Amino acid sequence: MTDFIHLPAARLRPGTVALPGSKSISNRTLLLAALADNDCEIVSLLHSDDILHMRNALEKLGVHSRENASGSLSVQGCHGRFLQREADLFLGNAGTAFRPLTATLAVLGGNYQLHGVPRMHERPIGDLVDALRQLGAHIDYRGNPGYPPLHIGERSNNGQSTVRVRGDVSSQFLTALLMALPLTGQAHTIEVVGELISKPYIDITLNLMARFGVQVDNQDYAVFRLPENSVYHAPAVVHVEGDASSASYFLAAGLLSGSPVRVSGIGRHSIQGDVAFARELEKIGASVLWGDDFIEVSRAEGQAVLPFDLDANHIPDAAMTLAVVALASGGPCRLRNIASWRVKETDRIAAMATELRKLGAEVTETPDSIRIVPPAQLNQSVRIDTYDDHRIAMCFSLVSLLNTAVIINDPQCVNKTFPTYFEVLAGLQE
Repeated sequence: MTDFIHLPAARLRPGTVALPGSKSISNRTLLLAALADNDCEIVSLLHSDDILHMRNALEKLGVHSRENASGSLSVQGCHGRFLQREADLFLGNAGTAFRPLTATLAVLGGNYQLHGVPRMHERPIGDLVDALRQLGAHIDYRGNPGYPPLHIGERSNNGQSTVRVRGDVSSQFLTALLMALPLTGQAHTIEVVGELISKPYIDITLNLMARFGVQVDNQDYAVFRLPENSVYHAPAVVHVEGDASSASYFLAAGLLSGSPVRVSGIGRHSIQGDVAFARELEKIGASVLWGDDFIEVSRAEGQAVLPFDLDANHIPDAAMTLAVVALASGGPCRLRNIASWRVKETDRIAAMATELRKLGAEVTETPDSIRIVPPAQLNQSVRIDTYDDHRIAMCFSLVSLLNTAVIINDPQCVNKTFPTYFEVLAGLQE
């Protein structure tokens, strides 16, 4: 990849995309397999920067794994206790690795340094640290209070059985606690303070924990009860679903182009909340076909892309794609209840607003929403800055389907979740 990629205005032919594995499922599955009391084979694991950070960290912690000829990964469980009780872990900008590992290591105790890229050190973690300290965890901030980098020491034995954690900043804090608390062997109750955002991601966590033998009592996403004497026991084989967030770009491409685009690896029974993105497309003009292992989107001839006003809290990552779809809608569009965008790989509300304005859109942002009025005609060959954020690069690639050439800076940022994204998109073009 060069420093930029030029995407000419393009038309799509009917096509099928085999999705890479889900980032959220891959990193959760890796950690649960590492903590299990037996060995596990993981099939269709995502190969990307975020997953590599988790794998490298687990290797430093003494977890043995090997790649098989078939492409699957065999992981040797460590029986809930890492062999290495001292390690320096670099986790890039991988929130799905940093937050769960913070909780796991804090519960187990040891001598650990956790750090990442500069943006990771700007992403808040104070609410998770506060919750872990209620359990007797010893965690020190090595920079700004409330943010990485962190030092984790030995945990005391005087922790509380009931833990309170805020739910309105990032659902990853709750996910981290849920995955780590069974390692204590004690019964625990987690009380969520405030309204929990991104509930579908908690559903992924609970589903995977159940597959690994730990059932959690979920009381309306406000109280979670974990039983005592819990032990992670891995299935012999775990299949990772395709990434529903990555699917959003190709599903939106089917709507924008009108040409049928099918994604395989997810379907009507997916455990990922972002499959709801296809239902939102259906509301604004898409024709959607659901299968057990695929979703296909097209648009009937003469059917317009309709404006929308959406509470997108249930699909925060996929909703970014709708911000670009808004450019084809012919009317004002709004995405609401997306405050979590502010603490992602970049401040995504500010970044999306800035880049949409380059294309000629009128954009209004609030602390938790974005309103987009598309221009009568898009500006051509605009350079889109990507802020080292994979989703911004992939979202704005769709501008090329609107009879508009676009330039994407730093295209290699897609390596975080989808290293071959631009090649796959090009393969759909006429």
